[in-house]
Amino acid sequence: MSEALLDTPTALDAPLVIADRPLRSRLMLGTGKYRTNPEMVAAIQASGTEVVTVAVRRVDLDRTKEEGVLHHLDPNDYLLLPNTAGCYTAEDAIRYARLARAAGFTNWVKLEVIGDQETLLPDAEATLRAARELVADGFVVLAYTNDDLITALRLEDAGCAAVMPLASPIGSGLGLVNPYNIRTIKARLSVPVIVDAGVGTASDAAVTMEQGVDGILMNTAVAEARDPVRMGRAMALATEAGRLAYLAGRMPRRERAVPSSPLAGMLD
Repeated sequence: MSEALLDTPTALDAPLVIADRPLRSRLMLGTGKYRTNPEMVAAIQASGTEVVTVAVRRVDLDRTKEEGVLHHLDPNDYLLLPNTAGCYTAEDAIRYARLARAAGFTNWVKLEVIGDQETLLPDAEATLRAARELVADGFVVLAYTNDDLITALRLEDAGCAAVMPLASPIGSGLGLVNPYNIRTIKARLSVPVIVDAGVGTASDAAVTMEQGVDGILMNTAVAEARDPVRMGRAMALATEAGRLAYLAGRMPRRERAVPSSPLAGMLD
C-alpha cells in the first residue's frame, strides 16, 4: 500500500450512502447548546461533517436573522437536516417535518419522538407511526430509536432511509452502553445504521464505530466540551479511526500472554 494512501485514510473507505446521496464524512453534528454561533460554525468546520441537524422547534426558520443558527450555515456547504427533537407525539413530529419542508429544507428529516421526559428515551410506537406517514408523504426519514432490534427492523420495513439507535440516553455522555445490541442491529439491517446520542468523547466515538456501524450523530459532546473546536476535530479523527479499525479487523482477545517476537534463535 502506498504512503499516499496511508496519508489519506478516507481513501481507504467507500462513502456512506443514504438515499442515494454519498457522504465522505461518517460524522454528523447537531447545532444545540453552543455558547455562540461562531463557535458552533468553527466546531462544525473542524469536524469535517457534511450533515448538520437543526431542531425545527428551536430554530428560527428565517435565515435572514443574524442571531439565528441558520443564518450561519450555508446549505451549499452542508446538508441541513431538520429534526423533530422535542416532539412527544407522532402528530407533532409529522407537523414539524412538514413545516420544515414548507420552509425550504430538503425532504430529509431526522425523526425523533420522545416517550419519557425524564430519560428522553424514544416512543417506539409513535416513531413507527410517524415514520410510515412521513415516508408515504415523500420524506427521506432517518429515525432515532432505542437499541432494540425489533423496532429497528420495523423502521426499516416502514421505509426509513437510515435507522439511528442510541448509544446511551440523549446528553448523557455515557458512551456505548450495549455494543451487542448495536452489532445485532447492524448485522440485520440493510439500510445504514447511524448511532445517535450518548457519545461523550473521542474514545466513545471510536469504540462505537468499531462495532461496524455506518456513522455517528452527536451534539452535546462537542458543544459542551471546554474547547468545541478541538473536540470537533477529535471526533472526526476518532470516527475515522474507529471505522478503519473495524475494516482492518481486531486481533483476537486471549486470556494468556503470547510473545510478539519469535523465540527461535535465542541464545542458550
